[in-house]
Amino acid sequence: MIDRLVTVGEGLGVFRTDSPDGLRRAADVTVSTGGAEGNVAMAVARLGLPAVWLGRVGADGIGERVTRELRAEGVEVHAIVEPGHPTGLLVKQITSAGRTDVGYYRSLSAGSTLCAADVEQLELTAHTLVHVTGITVGLSTSAHEAIDRLLDRAGEAECTVSFDVNHRSRLWSTRTASTVYRHLAHRADIVFSSVDEVGLLLPGWHGEGATAAEAADALDAAGHRHVVVTDGARGSAARIDDTTTLGSAVPVAVVDTVGAGDAFVGGYLVGLSRGDDVDGCLRLASQLGAAACRHAGDWEGVAGWSIDETDREPVRR
Repeated sequence: MIDRLVTVGEGLGVFRTDSPDGLRRAADVTVSTGGAEGNVAMAVARLGLPAVWLGRVGADGIGERVTRELRAEGVEVHAIVEPGHPTGLLVKQITSAGRTDVGYYRSLSAGSTLCAADVEQLELTAHTLVHVTGITVGLSTSAHEAIDRLLDRAGEAECTVSFDVNHRSRLWSTRTASTVYRHLAHRADIVFSSVDEVGLLLPGWHGEGATAAEAADALDAAGHRHVVVTDGARGSAARIDDTTTLGSAVPVAVVDTVGAGDAFVGGYLVGLSRGDDVDGCLRLASQLGAAACRHAGDWEGVAGWSIDETDREPVRR
């Protein structure tokens, strides 16, 4: 039984503008927060699964905002203040083509100074689900060491571990990232990947045009016993113990897809924690992913949702 989620990662300030001219002429900028692991923590906390987030932030207003918003959404926060480095920043702007252009400013950020000693303070038990992503390990050598140590401790405590590839090509080379992702995936009990990321876990796999089900089957053949593969509007697939289950995407008028994958992961993990069957986990995941797409923020689309205990479905409050 899973009774709480623990995750470690980088919190970011988010600056976004809806101006079609981008930041060059934007009269206003909306300030928010983001970060994959924090997004997942807020999603699961909103749906009733206790969540713990640990990370480093700068001694600045953005760092204060990251910790405040996580706590406001019900997450237990372990924020280590690093005065010598700023909190990282994500900038989103609408391009002339109507797409969202995302830029990261995280070189030498406070989050990149995360180290192995930081994770020693976390309480882990056999009922803890430890969630990690491929982002944090790409921030720095010390952050990579922190995740390795977290997984060592998770193994000692017999925790369930989930790993979301969540590849960020601007952080490191594909070759280096692929090696690390494969190592993490083999240490995890649950692996999340998009169809496009499966090749990072299976070098030599030629999956261009593959469906989520085909990609999930390929990961299973490589020894991963519980995998969830997403394919945007085409849906998703989970493969567990030689059985593949398909999930349907929820139709939605998309405002911004940033954060939708994190919401999907959070929904799936909540379903898993409460004992839902695979169909139920995928349905809840898709509903939360769609909710995230309806908002320009990374997590705000899910913030107003909770579980209706009558039919165990997410509802807008």
